Amino acid sequence: MKLYISRIVLGLFLLSTPFISAQNLSKNQFQVKGNCEMCKERIESAARKAGAKAARYSIDNQTLTLETDSGAPAEVILKKIAEAGHDNEKFKASDEGYESLPACCHYERDPQPQPVKNNDRHSKKENEFYVRGNCGSCKARIEKAAKDAGADSAEWTAERQTVILNFDASKTSADRILKKIADVGHDNEKYKSTDSVYNGLPGCCLYDREIPLGKIGPKVHFEESSESEHLDTHSYHSAGEDHDGNEKLIEGVSIIGGKAATTLSKKEAGLVFNIDKKELLKAACCNLSESFETNATVDVSFSNAVTGTKQLKMLGLDQKYTSLTKELLPEIRGLASAYGLNFIPGRWIESIQLTKGGSTVTNGYESITGQINTELLKNAKEPETSLNIFADFNGRAEVNITSVSPINEKWSQTFLLHGNGTFGNTDMNDDSFLDRPKGTQINAAYLLNYNDLERSGFGSHFGINFIRDERTAGQTGFDKNLAQDKQNAYGVGIDISRFQIWNKTGYVFRGKPYQSLGWMNQYVYHQQDSFFGLRNYAGKQHTYYSNLIFESIIGNTNHKYKAGASFLYDGYEETYLTDDMKRNEIVPGIFAEYTLTGLKYTLVAGARADFHNLAGTQFTPRLNFKYDFSPQTIVRLSAGRGFRTANVFAENQQYFASNRSVKIIENGGNIYGLKPEIAWNYGVSLQQEFKIFGRKSTLVADFFRTDFQDQVLVDLDQSPQQLTFYNLDGKSFANSFQTQWDFTAFKNFDVRLAYKYYDVQADYLDGRRTVPFMAKHRGFVNLAYATNKNSKGGFWSFDTTLNWVGKQRLPETSGNPAEFRLPAYSDSYAVLNAQISRNFNKKIRGYFGGENLTSYYQKNAIVDFRNPLGNYFDGGMVYAPIMKANFYVGLDVTF
Repeated sequence: MKLYISRIVLGLFLLSTPFISAQNLSKNQFQVKGNCEMCKERIESAARKAGAKAARYSIDNQTLTLETDSGAPAEVILKKIAEAGHDNEKFKASDEGYESLPACCHYERDPQPQPVKNNDRHSKKENEFYVRGNCGSCKARIEKAAKDAGADSAEWTAERQTVILNFDASKTSADRILKKIADVGHDNEKYKSTDSVYNGLPGCCLYDREIPLGKIGPKVHFEESSESEHLDTHSYHSAGEDHDGNEKLIEGVSIIGGKAATTLSKKEAGLVFNIDKKELLKAACCNLSESFETNATVDVSFSNAVTGTKQLKMLGLDQKYTSLTKELLPEIRGLASAYGLNFIPGRWIESIQLTKGGSTVTNGYESITGQINTELLKNAKEPETSLNIFADFNGRAEVNITSVSPINEKWSQTFLLHGNGTFGNTDMNDDSFLDRPKGTQINAAYLLNYNDLERSGFGSHFGINFIRDERTAGQTGFDKNLAQDKQNAYGVGIDISRFQIWNKTGYVFRGKPYQSLGWMNQYVYHQQDSFFGLRNYAGKQHTYYSNLIFESIIGNTNHKYKAGASFLYDGYEETYLTDDMKRNEIVPGIFAEYTLTGLKYTLVAGARADFHNLAGTQFTPRLNFKYDFSPQTIVRLSAGRGFRTANVFAENQQYFASNRSVKIIENGGNIYGLKPEIAWNYGVSLQQEFKIFGRKSTLVADFFRTDFQDQVLVDLDQSPQQLTFYNLDGKSFANSFQTQWDFTAFKNFDVRLAYKYYDVQADYLDGRRTVPFMAKHRGFVNLAYATNKNSKGGFWSFDTTLNWVGKQRLPETSGNPAEFRLPAYSDSYAVLNAQISRNFNKKIRGYFGGENLTSYYQKNAIVDFRNPLGNYFDGGMVYAPIMKANFYVGLDVTF
């Protein structure tokens, strides 16, 4: 018996020894600067040598957690860490110690790092209790549960991880309220939620249960005060941040733009790239057509050597198959297809959202290969006015003035002004034709924003835009003051006037942050008067668009749905040579979309029905699925249908500066005698994150296939003197594969590598052929380096982009005389762009850059340029740049 008791006492003594020792240890967390695994090892080693019992450094959080005893004060340990070269909240490393670190360890230094937030340090108020949560949806759920349990009021804050309760003790108790809060899924200092209830929360609400109460988890979102913040990308948002740390703007009513220069959204079910305005500063970016020079997904190329027209291509198909929107409203379509990219100045852009593959049905039926949405500048906490001046060495200049300012607590406004002019006679290949048009553009916009989402639930965005653009192209001797038939020189004149007005209004239901109603309306008037030698083309377009969206949940926020109705009116009047063509397209539509969110997956399934007066009833289903194998490994699947009506004249103006006659082989349709274009798009992608030398790296690989059920083919091969349009009879498809690797080689040096493969074929009248002007193989390299900021916020940045384009099939020209024939395939080539910029401080930035520094250009871009009124003249056979190296300078000033 004594032996048994002795063993019990000994066992209790042994068990209590580490507990007693633990009482003499203190856990402390401190901010320490570092970059990589080498930093982590150095910091932890220095801490242990200085007497720490344990040391754990987090590179992501920039924090060091110490376990010390009374013999090793934290101050002593932190001083040793500073001596090893790492700034911390107590001590700053010497300049010599910092500079002696390896290059990969050179973190960005602050004048004096601020202490890390530690929620254990604040003193709690009476009736304040720790409750775990992440976001605005958590806030609404916690506060509702508290009120359901009898609280008169409850206020939960993410930063403190606490709820402050106000209640009548005779009617309820803190114990009862906290029990109710646990019952709806939120652990607190008195009760823990069951696993089944916790696991049933939306993915964004799944807080880290291992972090001590009161500490901030990695998913916590601090803008919890807005009831509207938890709505997804088609609800109405106030300014704030989403759970990935992204800016939320009003989207259709809302849009997301990344804090980083370019980010791939991990939240979206679709493959969505968020391009921030910081990315646009890496290149000249005078307008939207130049906004993708550092982006590997979008291909931009000249399409006519006379007019200098640029076109986008995505997933191996022409720009017309991509939905191009501004503020989530239809923008570059119809008569604006040829020149609309020039109507959105780069300095006006706040962010761009690029979706590959089928986009949501709430945005319409025209998207086939994806969507590119542009958001204009409209968010600023303080008044900000910016001036941009740009000029290149060949006679092009522009000025941009942007002003964003809050009027009061609820209202803000934006003034946008742009003017450009091209005055020089640029003819680098000595063919007597201008390499780009001369002319001017005046572009002005005014935006007005109202935000009272937190109180009344209402928000609204109003915009108005006017553009006047005049361009002259052709031979250098052309006199625009004389009619074309009164002179020998060949000329092109393009005059465009455009006016648009729009409004987006949203309402978030009080007490229901998951439920909202949004209504968008836009009117556009577009007029073009133009001539191409002796050919004339003119057009007018009136467009009215309306879209009403209601969003709510089924049971809980794991099950969301949207439903709504849209209306589109397009009125066209066109004249080509002596033919007058008029038509009205009237398209009412209805749609619904369901989103299912699980712990590791998101499913978005939607469908819409549109009742087109000329194209008939069209059914458009779309589906996107995302599965997170881990936070670092994401797989996406997508499938969807889209349809559009082809504007064969407006969309093919690049061939008007030629001798080609237009021939339309009608097929019983109601639009130019042609049927609408219908296509299915399917996609799969893998997003993989990993670390190299302690730094984040992302690899994305995707494959998309587009199958046309019907298509309006543009046949350049029937005859070099003819442009033929007809409906597809057979198969037409596009296979697109892209892999992209983004990584940081060392501090402040970012690398983006990409490879693309395209296989685009169609059954033309004389058999299946590869679609012309589409390279099968493309390579892309982007390098970006920036120096550390100085005390005034100044730094240097260096950016360079290399695009390699493989050979392309060229249209059949064997019917021409030998001297006017093109080879069957073009040569491959590379284009190098680079820019150096200097931020002198936070207000002034200067930059200098060059485009096409390899000076590769298509030497005979215009077929039979000596005889522009002859049978063989053709300015549309462009597969490469038509200008040699061009240099530019610019200045940005913020007031």
